[in-house]
Amino acid sequence: MEKFRISYPVGSVPALLQAECEFRHFKKNTFKAYNTWLMRFWNFHGKKSVRDLREPEIKSFLASLRHGSASAQDQAFNALIFLYKHVLKIELGKLDEIPRAKKFKGIPVVLSPLEVRAMLAHLAGDEQLQAEILYGSGMRLMELFHLRVKEVDYANGQIIVMDGKGGHRRTLLPMSVRDRLLTHLQLRQAEHRRDLEHGIFAPIPNGLEKKFPSACKEFGWQYVFASSVARRGERWHATETKLQKAIHSAYVAAGIHKKAGCHTLRHSFATHLLQAGYDIRTVQELLGHKDVKTTEIYTHVYKLSPKEITSPADHVCVPARAVIEIGFASPLLLK
Repeated sequence: MEKFRISYPVGSVPALLQAECEFRHFKKNTFKAYNTWLMRFWNFHGKKSVRDLREPEIKSFLASLRHGSASAQDQAFNALIFLYKHVLKIELGKLDEIPRAKKFKGIPVVLSPLEVRAMLAHLAGDEQLQAEILYGSGMRLMELFHLRVKEVDYANGQIIVMDGKGGHRRTLLPMSVRDRLLTHLQLRQAEHRRDLEHGIFAPIPNGLEKKFPSACKEFGWQYVFASSVARRGERWHATETKLQKAIHSAYVAAGIHKKAGCHTLRHSFATHLLQAGYDIRTVQELLGHKDVKTTEIYTHVYKLSPKEITSPADHVCVPARAVIEIGFASPLLLK
């Protein structure tokens, strides 16, 4: 788990929120999201003390988000409930009267194997390797960047996800990336040796540096994809922004005009495994879902695909001009 590096005045509400999130081993992004809603709530009520605000103020703030997405409303609601219940230790009354936006369950955006191949062809270097691992293992974006060298199990062909959303799990190490990943790790080992000469070590999570003081010097604890810049004598993992931008550009260059991102590769991993005939419980274990119902969202692949259904217009209408597929998105008419 990453350490919370943002500092606040001792005893302030953000500092208390930060300490509670650290104690519960929340992800850094969870704290940042909760703290963002705290600041918005505070500014919305004219920077009054949060301790003096109660149900009416919470209701008015949440009501102001009525035009926002359902996810944003839920996140704001959960952040304020957590703040008052676990941080400020203030019992709130019923908040059931607050109207909430209705959530619509959609099916995940999935790429075809040809689209995945076309997108990967427009990547290079570390970004291509990272994207192939995401697609070949079904890992989440930050699970990839939190991956340490000791969690890559070459002998058994698997990756051990220690810092996952649902706890520890094992997933696949794609055969197609093993040689390139080994070369990458050899370069990381050479960089690690240089770091040791300059007193630069890997950050160790959850207080393990006290139990294993020399672990920070071991190569197994280094991040697989480390930052190019070391700060305060520590080399953290690389940021995810560069990969996100590279994958977005690759989609555009490949002519894929879907609402896709890094997480789309995880959706595609699960869907393609189910299409290949693997059991849904196997896919559930690889994805790290606690409940198989979460994995069932990918079972839409068992339904008849739209491309397998013949439209009645195809029996009546005759195309006036020839159509050619450009890229992997929409067909364009020849002029």
